[in-house]
Amino acid sequence: QVQLVESGGGLVQAGGSLRLSCAASGRAFGRFAMGWFRQAEGKDREFVAAISWSGGSTDVLDSVKGRFTISRDNAKNMMYLQMNSLKPEDTAVYYCTARRGMAVRRNDYDYWGQGTQVTVSS
Repeated sequence: QVQLVESGGGLVQAGGSLRLSCAASGRAFGRFAMGWFRQAEGKDREFVAAISWSGGSTDVLDSVKGRFTISRDNAKNMMYLQMNSLKPEDTAVYYCTARRGMAVRRNDYDYWGQGTQVTVSS
């Protein structure tokens, strides 16, 4: 069993930065691929970024590529999403996720956090 808790969300002006953190419980954290998804009000949940269990492979949504960076620290059971040059369209609830196997863009992850709100004002 893995429990995920996000933090770091908030209100920021366009062009600003935030770093989301995801704290994971469980001894097998290093065996799970991890990801970030987001859901804006009235829209479907969408993939943002994913990282392999080792951290050696990452995948990022095209619209955030060059602005968002995903990383993890297996020794600390932590995953991060550094978000720079934020835009109003990045406003959403951001979810931390974990799954056995490969990091994928599908939302069939095994574990989900409760989400953290990111609001970008124009």
